[in-house]
Amino acid sequence: MGPGRHALRRFRRDRAALAYVVVFAVLMLAFLAAPLYASLVAGTTPSDNHLTEPVGVNGEPQFVVSTDGVPIGPTWQPDFFLGADQNGRDLMVRLLYGGRTSVLIGACAIALTVVIATPLALAAGYFRGRTDSIVSRLLDLIWSFPALLLGVLLSTVLALSGAQIGPITIQAGAKVIPMTVIGIVYVPYLARPLRGQVLALRPQPFVEAARAGGMSSPRVMSSELLPHLWTTILVLTPLLFANAVVLESALSFLAAGVRPPEPSFGVLISAGLDNVVLAPHMLIAVSIALTLFVVSLSGIAEGIRRAFDTQAVDLVHGQ
Repeated sequence: MGPGRHALRRFRRDRAALAYVVVFAVLMLAFLAAPLYASLVAGTTPSDNHLTEPVGVNGEPQFVVSTDGVPIGPTWQPDFFLGADQNGRDLMVRLLYGGRTSVLIGACAIALTVVIATPLALAAGYFRGRTDSIVSRLLDLIWSFPALLLGVLLSTVLALSGAQIGPITIQAGAKVIPMTVIGIVYVPYLARPLRGQVLALRPQPFVEAARAGGMSSPRVMSSELLPHLWTTILVLTPLLFANAVVLESALSFLAAGVRPPEPSFGVLISAGLDNVVLAPHMLIAVSIALTLFVVSLSGIAEGIRRAFDTQAVDLVHGQ
């Protein structure tokens, strides 16, 4: 049995990790099923306005938004299960669509991070010398800025004016902007530990034997070095995914990511803070969903670390 199967067996025996997997799976299924819930259960869309419509609660009709401007709270029934927002929109529907948007942006951003960081780390650690110096200085430059500050700076510039990359035009406010920005911001968080691992593997006998046998440098990196990096990638990717969703939420909260009225975690949190006194359910619901998502991914990453018995990298402190 190979090390991968041994790790999978240990992971499947880890009850705590499996519990986090269940929580993560439930959230993902709920986000993916947002259109079904909206059409078949709630009978509305995330943008439909129901300000002046009545809804039955415990047999009594209530306006979705009262004459005082207070949105209805959770009804625990198909219509407005978690209540409504200040514009009379179904909060449960917007929460599911918002989670769907944030998760999509975070997943694409981390995929971009892996695609950029892995080749950079392999090249820097294998070739060393000038290549390592150039890559390391580039990573240090990105690393020197706090992730949120750098993300806000880049997103604000691109969100206001868009971008023209050759024949490709990126419109202002497009989702690809936060995807690209977040993906670039987190490159050093993955590339630096991978580079250190490649530097440690470079002088090993199996690498020298492959080079002596006439194997080209790209093939040595892909067939001899890359398989040894997958454990680190598997451990760090869930953590980076959680951080990417949090960063997307912060960017949208600061109006540098997803723009209202399209929902995302950040957009919903911003609206919830604006109405926290009159309608605290608007903030509580999205905060619980975001917390569960981040905690579940952190638990999965810790379970993977235990399964492979490797030393995880502390992303918060940059170790």
